[in-house]
Amino acid sequence: MTAVSMVLTLAVVMMWLGTAMPWPVALVVGLGIDGGWLATLAYERRLAAQGDHNRVVTTVGWSFGLIATGVLVAHALTAERSAGAWLAVAWLPIAAKALWLVHSLWERTALTTAALDAIRGIQQEARDEAAVARARLRAEATSEETRLAAVTAAGARVARVQAKTAKTLAGAWSTLESARQGEDTSRALTSVTGRVTPGVAPRWELPVWGPVEPVTALESGPALSDTDLEWIVIDIVTHEAKKGRSLSYREVATLFRTAGHSASEVRLRAAWKRAVGAS
Repeated sequence: MTAVSMVLTLAVVMMWLGTAMPWPVALVVGLGIDGGWLATLAYERRLAAQGDHNRVVTTVGWSFGLIATGVLVAHALTAERSAGAWLAVAWLPIAAKALWLVHSLWERTALTTAALDAIRGIQQEARDEAAVARARLRAEATSEETRLAAVTAAGARVARVQAKTAKTLAGAWSTLESARQGEDTSRALTSVTGRVTPGVAPRWELPVWGPVEPVTALESGPALSDTDLEWIVIDIVTHEAKKGRSLSYREVATLFRTAGHSASEVRLRAAWKRAVGAS
């Protein structure tokens, strides 16, 4: 782009000033502009290679670029033919200078081959880790989706069983309600519940499979007091202790009832505890 800009600047100076002065003078002017621009550019590049920078040189280089652009713009504005085409290329000197600036910035950040290889290795490692992480997340998402699908299917089966059970229970309750509200329900009940409605229908009797002997109720004697009950138990325990026997509650209760006495288990056990404690 710099070479094209220099050629265009020289051609414009030759065509623009060639009519007003001899062409050798116009050639010298054009070469002076291009030469000054190229000299400042070369010097600036030399300073950049040494790691240095000079604002004066940079300013002079931009000045030559602006002069070349101004020449192209002036020629485009005064040209009778192809004014738009000359105006379209008038930005090339400024663009070339800007590209040299970008190139200098790139050189300041240039890295060695070893550093570039290390960076590429780090980037590749990061890409590998990212790919593994994506694969792990994708696998976990797939397994979670499978688990949720299984849980959902199991829940749906349970819901269907519950709905079927509820439907069956509803039908059973409906049948019971219909039976309870029916007209023949009371007659059917009175046929088997003589105690509820006596005299309505004969009472059902269970079949007899063998001879039956009437069982007479045992006549219970007068209830023993706690003191009498305790003395009886103490007498039984003492009598058996003389024989060298230590009786348990079950054995005492058996001897107590064998002797013809009667008492509740709670009172008998309390009397036995008192008797054992007293002994």
